Amino acid sequence: MGKRAWNCCLGVSTAVLYGSLALFVSILHNVFLLYYVDTFVSVYKIDKLSFWVGETVFLIWNSLNDPLFGWLSDRSFLSTPQSGSRISSPEVVLKRVESLARNGPLFALSFLAFWVAWAHPGLQFLICLCLYDGFLTLVDLNHNALLADLAVSANERTRLNFHSSLFSALGSLSVFLSYSFWDKEDFMSFRLFCVALAALSVLGFAVVSRILLHRFQNEVRSNKNGEGDLLKELSLGQAPLAQTEKPITLAEYLKQLSRHRNFMWFVSMNLVQVFHCHFNSNFFPLFLEHLLSDRISASTGSFLLGISYIAPHVNNLYFLTLSQKLGVYRVVRGLFLLKLGLSIAMLLAGADQVYLLCLFIASNRVFTEGTCKLLNLVITDLVDEDFVLNRRQQAASALLFGMVALVTKPGQTFAPLIGTWLLCVYTGYDIFDRSPLKDSVAAVGVSGTESSLPLRQGCFYLLVFVPISCALLQLLAWSRFTLHGRRLQGIKARRQGAQHLVDVKAI
Repeated sequence: MGKRAWNCCLGVSTAVLYGSLALFVSILHNVFLLYYVDTFVSVYKIDKLSFWVGETVFLIWNSLNDPLFGWLSDRSFLSTPQSGSRISSPEVVLKRVESLARNGPLFALSFLAFWVAWAHPGLQFLICLCLYDGFLTLVDLNHNALLADLAVSANERTRLNFHSSLFSALGSLSVFLSYSFWDKEDFMSFRLFCVALAALSVLGFAVVSRILLHRFQNEVRSNKNGEGDLLKELSLGQAPLAQTEKPITLAEYLKQLSRHRNFMWFVSMNLVQVFHCHFNSNFFPLFLEHLLSDRISASTGSFLLGISYIAPHVNNLYFLTLSQKLGVYRVVRGLFLLKLGLSIAMLLAGADQVYLLCLFIASNRVFTEGTCKLLNLVITDLVDEDFVLNRRQQAASALLFGMVALVTKPGQTFAPLIGTWLLCVYTGYDIFDRSPLKDSVAAVGVSGTESSLPLRQGCFYLLVFVPISCALLQLLAWSRFTLHGRRLQGIKARRQGAQHLVDVKAI
């Protein structure tokens, strides 16, 4: 019976196996995002200084570990020290899968370290955050790099991303289940819930990675005999020999990247996107409290919060289908225009339109998060362009994903800093230093008294002017991005080894 089940698993498509890896990450990561701060603040009683020290160290580590792990993973692909020593595509994929097989279960175990007090709260907070983010980065980098390494054609990459979004949506259901177990006074039930999630994640990574290892180990053997066909189905052939034989240093790679114009315009746009995504997450509860709490029920507020987590993944399934017809560039540009149009319409309608306000708050987060999900496809196109422009032996997929993260992750920090500064400028309201007088004003802020009007109006202006500003900046940067249409087709053809095309710089 066990052998029959294993044979059935071996028959599952590579796209489904790739997508299922996102499930084993999302069931843990969504719970982590919702509860780790509240756990340390309310349950473990961490002091303010330890909390901010931990967050500061985490910010530095979070920004640096992506390019660091990407460089360690891909530096062998950036040079050909010995003439003729080339790495085949199945071997690259096999290396990614081996990393996932090692680090996936360790990621799940690092998740468990949050929910049991085993050290001083400040020390545990720092160690847990850095361990968790380190293993999460290793898993994310290799999973995202597989998107570029498994396929070159836009249709195949969209199919892979479609399955990833589908399984991520399923993984978001852990957020809804978690509300039944979350109790700060009796933490044991929540701990057991987290153990069950981690066990499911460990089992999933072990089974899926074993199947993929079996599949690509066979592919490597077949490839050496000239019989490999798995990656041919995914539109990726043998990597060509690089024309250079000297190793490329990190400094030389960064110099090459600085000359990659589409990369620079993309990270400029994506920095704003990361800022906007985290701004929505950081200030979602604030907008609910000061704009809607007296006009909607608590259950409606909880529904808006819950739907904002799962809807982006479901919505992305439609966006990916649309991308196959129109191209990712046009879909992303359309989402920027939609964000701009909805924000202007909300500004004209005013803060008193309750149903429009509910719809706008939810849709703003859904469409913004949905755009983030599409951008991995654009990064894979940048991997192809980097491969062709610099005539690499093999595409440095994980390293490029890491460099994108290095430039854009500061947006996570800018979001709360700029948002709270703007709120203070508009209203004089400081959420970090609230005197009893301000508390009393905020408490009556939703009752319609005149003294509370600046806070309510300030929240509304923050809600609409931030997406308007972000949309305008992103449309400007996106208009300078040229990796679409005929140029993108030429890049993909060059990577697939089409020799009859003209030089890429002429496209």
